[in-house]
Amino acid sequence: MTSTLDLTFAALADPTRRAILSMLLEDDMAVTDVAEPFDISLAAISKHLGILGRAGLISQERHGRVTWCKLEPSGLRAASIWMQGFGQFEPVDLDAFEIFLAAELGSTR
Repeated sequence: MTSTLDLTFAALADPTRRAILSMLLEDDMAVTDVAEPFDISLAAISKHLGILGRAGLISQERHGRVTWCKLEPSGLRAASIWMQGFGQFEPVDLDAFEIFLAAELGSTR
């Protein structure tokens, strides 16, 4: 379970990847459509998608020449269960968790 958590939190650590997950929350998207709002290369987006895929947060499926990305909400299950063990994270609020982490990391510097 630790490696699953490590992959999940590593994937969520990047704001671009969190933005991609938010976009995929609305609907499945082609890789080129995922890349459109970002000012980075398609290769960089592909790397982000690979990290999200290895963490189990998205899946990709090729239809002809187009690769489609789909959100896999069950990929957050282990992280959700882990956070619920702390009690203060009953419904998982990843924005609040990000603020908490930023505050904690900021206080150690």
